[in-house]
Amino acid sequence: MGTPIYQVDAFTNQPFAGNPAGVCLLAGPAPTDWMQKVAREMNLSETAFLFEEGDGYRLRWFTPRVEVDLCGHATLASAHVLFSTGRVAPGNQARFYTLSGLLTADWQELWIQLNFPARLEQPVETPLGLAEALGCRLVYAGKNVFDYLVEVESEQVLRDLQPDFVELDKFPVRGIIATSRSSSPDFDFVSRFFAPQVGINEDPVTGSAHSCLGPYWADKLGKTEMLAYQASDRGGVIRVSLEGDRVLLGGQAVTVIAGELC
Repeated sequence: MGTPIYQVDAFTNQPFAGNPAGVCLLAGPAPTDWMQKVAREMNLSETAFLFEEGDGYRLRWFTPRVEVDLCGHATLASAHVLFSTGRVAPGNQARFYTLSGLLTADWQELWIQLNFPARLEQPVETPLGLAEALGCRLVYAGKNVFDYLVEVESEQVLRDLQPDFVELDKFPVRGIIATSRSSSPDFDFVSRFFAPQVGINEDPVTGSAHSCLGPYWADKLGKTEMLAYQASDRGGVIRVSLEGDRVLLGGQAVTVIAGELC
């Protein structure tokens, strides 16, 4: 019998939108180089690998190029698979042991809520060449443990960005989070995420970026519950709320492929 593997569109309630992630259910630990090869074969922004451990699951994430420390959409996809296949009952909590510590997921009607650590940014001087690589003026620049966070003047500027990915690849960070206030009353803020350093020019919807975006916009907007939109070609919706030093990320997901690795 083969190893179950799924492709799930995360942060969306319809197929072919949101951010696709691979989810591979293992019987136990697997070699790192094998997981990297599977992720390269899947050729998605991230593929998650998980197996039962204690009262939850050990979870690791791989881009086609490298293993990463934190990934929101592939965690949402993993929780969706566990809930939808009955491996975790909707009334129970999915618990994941990861390189970023314990992460949890709770089923809330048609949504899944992830509990992530806040990744606060600190203001920095705009790195030399970053505005030019993005092709716009920057209102603000900050940096957290993973990424640069930059605010641009408007949602239209954000949507019109056509970054120079060769130049962005030179910055020694996981990625660049670009954000602005939303021009629509339906959302509080919008964002895009560029990560050529880890093999992803633009990630369609980035849950982990919102563990930084949530606190940033909470301070600016004076609210702790927000609705966000990631303005990639596929697009995705994220509920964001703050709870102490944690950020709660709500999303929906849809399975589009289910199969086995031979």
